[in-house]
Amino acid sequence: MIELKEIDKYIESRFQRIFILKGINLTVNEGDFLTIMGPSGAGKSTLLNIMGMLETASEGEYHFLNQPVHSIKERQKSELHKNYIGYIFQAYHLIDELTVYENIETPLLYKSIKGAERKSMVAEMLDRFQMVAKKDLFPEQLSGGQQQLVGIARAIVGNPKLLLADEPTGNLHTEQGEEIMEIFKKLNKEGMTIIQVTHSEKNAQYGNRIVRLKDGAIISDEKVQS
Repeated sequence: MIELKEIDKYIESRFQRIFILKGINLTVNEGDFLTIMGPSGAGKSTLLNIMGMLETASEGEYHFLNQPVHSIKERQKSELHKNYIGYIFQAYHLIDELTVYENIETPLLYKSIKGAERKSMVAEMLDRFQMVAKKDLFPEQLSGGQQQLVGIARAIVGNPKLLLADEPTGNLHTEQGEEIMEIFKKLNKEGMTIIQVTHSEKNAQYGNRIVRLKDGAIISDEKVQS
């Protein structure tokens, strides 16, 4: 599904290049549940953003579903992102002016899904995350944990082929965090490919692979022992 070859990401300063990622080679197969781990500043979120087409690599090749992301037009990238990728952000990124219902519905509008079908898909998410009573509230009326649940519901409502999650349980209490990981596990069993960034060794055990980064480079890529 994903093939990264010799991916570098750097910032040009006057005297030198500052590398955020260096020489990343990574293959993600359909159906994988991959965890990216490493200390702060290792380049985890940048790597996730490149795979999610939110950032562009400075060098190297990125193939997604056999499409050369590194050389296609922005419009084609945006189509791939819209149709195949769900993204859970660490800082929620909800739209303040929209209600819970409208935030969850947003990705479906971009996909031109008909009204009645949208309604039932959003209703299923509200039900799954026990947010029916909160559907008409705005993000500022929710706790951090509730906002994160809305962000997760929005990311998976369109049943994307690939789910990218940056510290998905970082703002949730333990029980909520475990519920979310169980949902991920179920989605993965149903065929969704998942890549998460986390500091939690416990959450990493829900997946089947752990890639560890240090100073912008991959230092290990191992299967999870079940």
